[in-house]
Amino acid sequence: MSGAMIIVDTPSPTGGRIVSVHRSGGDEVLGLAHSDRDLVAFLEGAGLSDPEEVLDDPRWVEWRGSPAHRWPPA
Repeated sequence: MSGAMIIVDTPSPTGGRIVSVHRSGGDEVLGLAHSDRDLVAFLEGAGLSDPEEVLDDPRWVEWRGSPAHRWPPA
């Protein structure tokens, strides 16, 4: 298991990546992001200040199944 607080999952067949956050002992799905802009909006909504600053920090974000900042359909 990753130590990252935010998981950007494998791209879906129709496009987009599920974004979830680990907190309070569980995972909460924030939504389906189709771009970095969507991801930042979800993280701001979850209460993270300056989310752009953590997107490339593996201590905060784990990008699964495709490189960071890539949003292709699977």
